Amino acid sequence: MANCIVNYGFSSFILFVWMAINIFLFVWFYFFYDLGPQFFYTRHILGSALAWARAPAAVLNFNCMLILLPVCRNLLSLLRGSFVRCSRTMRKQLDKNLTFHKLVAYMIALMTAVHTIAHLFNLERYNNSRQGVYDELSTALSDLADTENTTYLNPIRITNLIPTYFGFTSIAGLTGVVITLALILIITSSMEVIRRSYFEVFWYTHHLFIIFFAGLVFHGAGFLSTWMYVIGPMVIYICERLVRFTHISPAATSTLFIVMRPSKVLELQLIKNGFKMEVGQYVFVNCPAISQLEWHPFTMTSAPEEDFFSIHIRSAGDWTDKLIDIMKKVPEGAEGPKLGVDGPFGTASEDVFDYEVSMLIGAGIGVTPFASILKSIWYKFKDSDPKLRTRKIYFYWLCRETHAFEWFADLLQVLEKEMEERGMGDFLTYKLYLTGWDQSHATHVMVHFDKDTDVVTGLKQKTHYGRPIWDKEFEQVRKENPTSIVGTFLCGPEALGKVLEKKCAKYSDVDPRKTRFYFNKENF
Repeated sequence: MANCIVNYGFSSFILFVWMAINIFLFVWFYFFYDLGPQFFYTRHILGSALAWARAPAAVLNFNCMLILLPVCRNLLSLLRGSFVRCSRTMRKQLDKNLTFHKLVAYMIALMTAVHTIAHLFNLERYNNSRQGVYDELSTALSDLADTENTTYLNPIRITNLIPTYFGFTSIAGLTGVVITLALILIITSSMEVIRRSYFEVFWYTHHLFIIFFAGLVFHGAGFLSTWMYVIGPMVIYICERLVRFTHISPAATSTLFIVMRPSKVLELQLIKNGFKMEVGQYVFVNCPAISQLEWHPFTMTSAPEEDFFSIHIRSAGDWTDKLIDIMKKVPEGAEGPKLGVDGPFGTASEDVFDYEVSMLIGAGIGVTPFASILKSIWYKFKDSDPKLRTRKIYFYWLCRETHAFEWFADLLQVLEKEMEERGMGDFLTYKLYLTGWDQSHATHVMVHFDKDTDVVTGLKQKTHYGRPIWDKEFEQVRKENPTSIVGTFLCGPEALGKVLEKKCAKYSDVDPRKTRFYFNKENF
């Protein structure tokens, strides 16, 4: 429990506060409408469905106020920079922005379902009251009209009316249908399988949020002043988009270098006026020749000390395949198509130099932020940077095929040589893991087993086969650094992230004088 408090304490507190506010709003408004004397006659017509409709609406207003804030990337980068001198714990929460965005979305989906079902019961009760199915008081209340002394309680004014007709003809009903359909499309297209395999579907349907918020303002115009909840976040988000548009002109970005790496990986070296970056940051890239609207995130692999910035793009879908095909056709020495670049934006990897000891874990193309970090370390050693606090780095890279190691092995060779020349061979401990191989490769390794360098990478450190035994690795790091705070950074799949997060909690010591592991994961 104590280890969990070290790693999850503040995150759990934020989650608790958010959930408590949701519960409070639901319970408060439920009893407000279920017991309030001002709603006595409306409750006589509708029963408890009135409270079951209005309580979720209050929760919806609160969460719709929050849903846009976690995706305001410039705002988060600004806040993250403000917390650099302040709190590592607070910066870690900002790195979980997409996780919070999803939690809020789940709450919106749940409350929408409850709100919709309750209103379906309300429509049925209104219609039956209008037709005199219930008691005389319900019928009399339904007959009330707008006069100087009374106002109607039943919005259905025609006796023989199909309830669904009212739902599609009134402003509240029609906007409710529209925003519910938009929400269903947004949520279903956000599933992992669709987002990974059909990113374009996810991208375009997610922009239905414009229709959702426009409909929401009109839908709740007469209840709880919905517009007051969402107008602030909407203005912030509009400003966010305006800031992006002022920085993403394709004319301001030039392609300096294009090269195809093994394993269908495209490397682009780019220059942009006024562009400044930190290690581990990412940018959004747009290619107007493919689509004017699609923007895709890529971690930069260059170091801040270089006069250009680079990205490595793996073939992983229609957009990346088209971009690779276009770049392959560019004549040698030519600039290539114009690209729009939005960013850079901060990530967890920015904090790597805040730790004396860091564990860097990359899977496949997930090594890209660590390429930036290791390059920057090389420059800092070359320039004898006195501000470098880091004294030990453990680097793990997991790949399915041998070709994936090739484009990164050169950098490791340079670092390996640099550390040896400076007498700092223990500064960088790296382990490369090959998780997939065939019999011919195994035979080749066995034949050349006695060579001083690895047959796959050419490095002195031999490639490991299979997956790391993480308990053994964390135990070794803890043993070698008995009094250090260890920053654990992952850029890889969610399943691996869950494993590493548990290991960080397991091997952290409650005593602040002993080893503690802080887990950080890249989120896009």
